[in-house]
Amino acid sequence: MLIAATILMITMGARQSMGLFVSPLNTHTGLGITTISLAMAIGQFVWGASQPIFGAMADRWGPVRVIALGAPLLAAGSLLTTQVTSEWGLIVALGMLSAAGAGAGSFSILMGATAQHLPADRRAFASGFINAGGSFGQFVFAPLNQAVMSAFGWMQALWVMAAAALVTAPLAWLLGGSSKPAVPVAVVGAVAPAPPTLTLREQLRIAARDRSYWCLHAGFFTCGFHIAFLVTHLPGEVNLCGLNPQVAATSLAIIGLANIAGSLTAGALGNHVRMKMVLFWMYGTRALAVLAYLAMPKTEWTFYAFAAVLGATWLATVPPTAGLTAKLFGTRYLATLFGLTLLSHQVGGFFGAWLGGIAVTHTGNYLWMWWADVVLALAAALVNLPIREARPKLALAPA
Repeated sequence: MLIAATILMITMGARQSMGLFVSPLNTHTGLGITTISLAMAIGQFVWGASQPIFGAMADRWGPVRVIALGAPLLAAGSLLTTQVTSEWGLIVALGMLSAAGAGAGSFSILMGATAQHLPADRRAFASGFINAGGSFGQFVFAPLNQAVMSAFGWMQALWVMAAAALVTAPLAWLLGGSSKPAVPVAVVGAVAPAPPTLTLREQLRIAARDRSYWCLHAGFFTCGFHIAFLVTHLPGEVNLCGLNPQVAATSLAIIGLANIAGSLTAGALGNHVRMKMVLFWMYGTRALAVLAYLAMPKTEWTFYAFAAVLGATWLATVPPTAGLTAKLFGTRYLATLFGLTLLSHQVGGFFGAWLGGIAVTHTGNYLWMWWADVVLALAAALVNLPIREARPKLALAPA
């Protein structure tokens, strides 16, 4: 769990602080906010699209090779971003290489690998613990990148991220040899896990006919829209409000810090409360938080309070979503099935990053994006209610 959380700390910390580079990239390349937003939006999609692919590879060949492949891709993308000056160059470096590299060391691969070594009654907590690692990465990398940018320049900050990315390769070898699969634990009321003879194609066919699985996809789409919009454009919103750029970096760090508590809480609640209800309240809280932000004066403390509330739910949706996927279909193909939900998450992320750039270019602000976020968050809260999930009642299997 600790090794997986450390890997996610690096890959997510690098991705979740990329919004800080929008303005320096625009100044350096002259490509415009819309073009840079498009490259980052493509990165959001590629990050999601790569995960079911890498998940299937991890299910077949193990996570070690997949993570070791992603490390140089993420590093190369960060380095190339400092050299490109064209739209296509930025798309290749930032939208493809960096995103795919981060996807190879992200949620579906790490949680799928860890879940197979844990009893069922510990998987929800493990998902929250690993997810907290990603949040800690945002807490560390956002102010670190801002500090390096202020002291040395934005290119040097990307060099630091490239060096950090390479560290995930040796960590992957430790993850691969962590332990043997745990003794099974029966979960009363849960859907029976997939039979060991079930092929990946058969499992995908079963999942495609399951309404609950598609409800998870729909909710996660909104989560991606919300997060990508804020990660990409929160620095721009801070600038529009006439505040110091450090406010954006501090806000992103607060989000990461608050999400450590949110992720651990969500993971722990999964053993005692129906996970679909955890998701319902998280998405509902986001809608209320955005409405409160719109009504408040735009000071630095407004941003910090907003960040703290958002951080409690930020990526805390991951543990219950991964937990529900495992509850519905077992852990044999969890990396692939959860990877597909992350693809839906990042389709939403594509639109959140891209449309935010279009909004500010054409209207001069992000107002209609905030209202779209409210509507989508309310819809995501409601779409989780029909998911079939028994109340958690755990009992040890007979010796």
